[in-house]
Amino acid sequence: MREFDYENLYDKVGKINGWDFSNIKSLTDGVNWNFYEEVIKRCNKTDVLLDIGSGGAENLMKIAPSLFFLIGIDLSKGMLETALTNLKRSKVKNVKFFQMSSDQLQFPAGFFDVVSCRHAPFSSTEVVRVLKQGGWFLTQQVSEDDKLNLKKAFGRGQAFDERDGVLKERYIRELSEAGFSEIKSFEYDAIEYIKSTEELTFLLKHTPIIPNFGQDSRDIEILSDFIKNNRNEKGILTNSKRFLLIARK
Repeated sequence: MREFDYENLYDKVGKINGWDFSNIKSLTDGVNWNFYEEVIKRCNKTDVLLDIGSGGAENLMKIAPSLFFLIGIDLSKGMLETALTNLKRSKVKNVKFFQMSSDQLQFPAGFFDVVSCRHAPFSSTEVVRVLKQGGWFLTQQVSEDDKLNLKKAFGRGQAFDERDGVLKERYIRELSEAGFSEIKSFEYDAIEYIKSTEELTFLLKHTPIIPNFGQDSRDIEILSDFIKNNRNEKGILTNSKRFLLIARK
């Protein structure tokens, strides 16, 4: 199977919904935090925040009133277009967006009080460079064992062949080597019930959980069997596994 084109997927989905899947109806039991609430706990009204991988920036604009100024970046042109459309509709005045790689942040050293990153790659050395001394960095990432029963059913999936915890261990090591003095980690493995077949199908078509979903002639049959074997009165059973890192410079 050819290598999955993540960049093209993010650009395509960015134009559709900006990586906002809040309209997918699901029940989740075991979620231990709300990421942007954790970010706000570490912010002052006078702070400047950088959000890496903002997508359509729906969450960023919700927290905008709690800060002095916010900058969101994303490498995807499609995501940026959606973010700018959402910003115009919101009438929020203290948020600005740039198309930019997280590997080369085009900001001065010590410019930000807080840096956040939800489900996007980042460079620890770049994050520590643009943070002020004493500044906070928070990132939430998808664990390797997320949606594990789905990946097992298909025999493939995002990070399917990797040991759970590898990404978290790597990021902790890189943050420490970059110079962060205080690093705390948290994780949860929540039970998730996705409400309908249509919503699960939309999720698989618009995320990299099962790369190239629908291109294999057996995918629809596998999905049908999976739903039959994992459905109850609450919905279609799977799991949502995340980890959170909170680091201080």
